[in-house]
Amino acid sequence: MKYTPHSPEDIKEMLRGIGVKNIAELFGDIPEDFRPSSFKLPEGLSEFEALDYFKGLAKKNSSGLLHFVGGGFYDHYIPSVVEALSSRAEFSTAYTPYQPESSQGTLQALYEYQTVICELTGMDAANASLYDGATALYEAMLMAIRINGRNKVLIDSGVNAIYRKIIYTYTSNLDIEFVEIPVAHGQSDRSEIANFLDDKTSAIILQNPNFFGAVDDHSDIIDKAHNLGALAIESVYPISLGLLKTPGEMGADIVTGEGQSLGNPLSFGGPYLGFIATKTEYIRKMPGRICGKTVDINGKEGFVLTLQAREQHIRRQKATSNICSNQNLCALRALIYLCVLGKKGLKTLARELYDRSEYAKGALEAIAGLEVKRSSPTFNEFTVHLPVDASVIVKELFASGIACGIPLGNYYAGMEKYLLIAVTEKHSKQDIRRLAENMEKTLCSLSSKKA
Repeated sequence: MKYTPHSPEDIKEMLRGIGVKNIAELFGDIPEDFRPSSFKLPEGLSEFEALDYFKGLAKKNSSGLLHFVGGGFYDHYIPSVVEALSSRAEFSTAYTPYQPESSQGTLQALYEYQTVICELTGMDAANASLYDGATALYEAMLMAIRINGRNKVLIDSGVNAIYRKIIYTYTSNLDIEFVEIPVAHGQSDRSEIANFLDDKTSAIILQNPNFFGAVDDHSDIIDKAHNLGALAIESVYPISLGLLKTPGEMGADIVTGEGQSLGNPLSFGGPYLGFIATKTEYIRKMPGRICGKTVDINGKEGFVLTLQAREQHIRRQKATSNICSNQNLCALRALIYLCVLGKKGLKTLARELYDRSEYAKGALEAIAGLEVKRSSPTFNEFTVHLPVDASVIVKELFASGIACGIPLGNYYAGMEKYLLIAVTEKHSKQDIRRLAENMEKTLCSLSSKKA
């Protein structure tokens, strides 16, 4: 058999070789209640029977939804060329190219990827990809601690709620003092940050646009951090940089983000792509793989992994990072996507997202009882206040084929009536009007039932 090549005789011989009577005896040291039950599988199926079975399972999924869900992961249009080029056999493995003599194509692609990330963020150097936006932010925080040796970290509560949860989980056994600063009217609270920012602070973590969709210029906060010897880490939504001030222009020391929106599909949550970029002075503290351009003995241009060897990442507690794999294919897709768009295309796309989002705000704020929060400018995502629990609205509209957004009460206490709505270039005016009409109909229905 193709995938299970061992015959019963082979299995008996292997068991005899290791001194056990049967497979069950291999798990003898594990209490019965803790033993795996996943081996209780049905009889095998033929290939076409297995395909039919999984097609049946797939039909149970909700599909064809009109969705306005964001929160750091966005449904953008992916040009066909991205799939066509990234699927070529030359790129069919994501294994790290440690042998430059046989990996020049992959290494050059990663070098070019690093280049576009630097251009996008306004930073000096980038690495050749991390797992996702959340772990990239975690790595940036550890990088800051390595740089200045301090262990106090301020986190703006406008930073993606999922990212914050992952950071706290990853660091639960580390000696790091976290101070989470609540936002004020959707934006970073300057006065509260000033109260906690001191000469013991290693870094302050910010996000732009933040989880509420609010756009901010953190230049003043970053200046204050620098005056106290602290570093500034900025998490960004890469598409927004086609329109907004770059973190490099704000003076950020380390920039991270989720690269899913750059030519990678949502895919039920992954695989995704984390990017990280920094200033030249901190490049040796940056985790992961870095591709460099050089020349060989004949003066011919070549590409290699540089500054860090693989062994650096497997030295247990002495390692710069515990990253053991990479996201080459996702990084390649991001490179192709950005090259296809070009600078003008990225600006056009960013402006399109902003304009459609503003149109959605206008359509929704005409609904009685619904308030669009306008205390801060936004990009393509914004917050609305509802007269009822947002999770109720989400459930009702889902039944109508619309995933209308993220109930913020899931992440923030006291915000049960707030809903986060995201708009992309895939939403037409008709789609937005459909959202508004169904939202109004649902609110009226709930109001009449309450009365």
